Amino acid sequence: MNSVFGSVFWLLVTLGVLVTFHEFGHYWVARRCGVKVLRFSVGFGKAIWKRIGKDGTEYQVAMIPLGGYVKMLDAREGEVDPALAGQEFTGKPVWQRIAIVAAGPGFNLIFTLFAFWLMFLVGKPDVAPVIAAAPQSIAAEAGVHTGDRILSVDGHAVATWSDSMDAIVNGLLGRDPLPVQVRGTDGTTRNLVLPLNQLPAGQDIGQYLDKLGLKLAPSPAIVGNVLAGKPAASGGMQGGDRIVSLNGTAIESFEQFQRMVPQEAVKSPTLAIVVERAGKTVPLSITARMESLEGQPSAWVIGVKFAEREQAILRYGPLKAMQASLETTWNSAASTFNMIGKMLTGQASTKNLSGVIGIAQVANASASMGVGWFFSFLALVSLSLAILNLMPIPVLDGGWLLYYLIELVKGSPVSERTMMAGQYVGLVMLFTLMGLAFYNDIHRFLPS
Repeated sequence: MNSVFGSVFWLLVTLGVLVTFHEFGHYWVARRCGVKVLRFSVGFGKAIWKRIGKDGTEYQVAMIPLGGYVKMLDAREGEVDPALAGQEFTGKPVWQRIAIVAAGPGFNLIFTLFAFWLMFLVGKPDVAPVIAAAPQSIAAEAGVHTGDRILSVDGHAVATWSDSMDAIVNGLLGRDPLPVQVRGTDGTTRNLVLPLNQLPAGQDIGQYLDKLGLKLAPSPAIVGNVLAGKPAASGGMQGGDRIVSLNGTAIESFEQFQRMVPQEAVKSPTLAIVVERAGKTVPLSITARMESLEGQPSAWVIGVKFAEREQAILRYGPLKAMQASLETTWNSAASTFNMIGKMLTGQASTKNLSGVIGIAQVANASASMGVGWFFSFLALVSLSLAILNLMPIPVLDGGWLLYYLIELVKGSPVSERTMMAGQYVGLVMLFTLMGLAFYNDIHRFLPS
């Protein structure tokens, strides 16, 4: 699928699912509280599809897919038929209005738990956190060696590369020294401290990760499969061989070998390759040839497939998956609040905000990585929507909840003038936040 088309498609899928679920929360609780729902809209603007349900509600999908709304019978928006006065929103007790407003973020939270549960149920393919450090990077100075396996970050055990990076990214927000436990290739366990306090303030996570210099260890140059009838098979190479050298140059990784084969074959197709087999070195002479494999453009090939990285998939039964979902939701919420708090206090840069373009790119990338990754992505976006909507900003659900909590305390509704002023302030805040996120998305495309 084309990258741009894929990003747009999966963004629409993401927003369609999450917005529908959010608005259904408002709709479902409003109906249970006896409020008449006039319209249920996914998207804003002109309707591209609509119908009237048996309950009298107008259901529609609108042109602008960046949100949605539930329009209820509301005396603030015009005269209400006296026969319908009992179904009008503002006439309901304040606790019912609170329940209706809170239901949207609440349903997003329920969806988060469900999506994480599905993720753990179907499994999220990943690789083991076997790492290396870029030369002269912070990770290298901290003592990270090629082949180290991360066991825990800040005291929390990790089993996959993505889990370890999530924990490290959370630490990068605060730029405090971060304890990491690793196990080396010799089997010994070491306790390291990543000195994140050396990172400069005001940069985004991508820049911090570059300076940290932590990466997956290169794939070992171990032959997984030798293709029958190809040069490697004719030259005596076998599955399980570890490539030691190519034309006298020591081979450290599969990636290095892949780069060197065409470079050396251009000089002479006959390659001197030394492999390690059963503890002994075996010299081989293999003549590369130009051909196309699996429909790819013609290139110098010898016909080997290398062993994959060590896999680490998280997959549980239904009960264990629910426990893991609860834990992951809690930890993800804590990380999100941590990030918001650090941005508000200036400890973390607002460059870390992403808008609709960034979400679209991640949606496409996660969908291409498999259903487990896409469920994980949906869960995280749903959780973010729940937290964002609960922020006490007028025009968001959290702003209305603030008004109703004030009403509970003072015993009477907030004045219409105060509400109108709050709406204007809320719109300014919301558009500022959206503009900043959009600017960050565009800025990431520009050369640094």
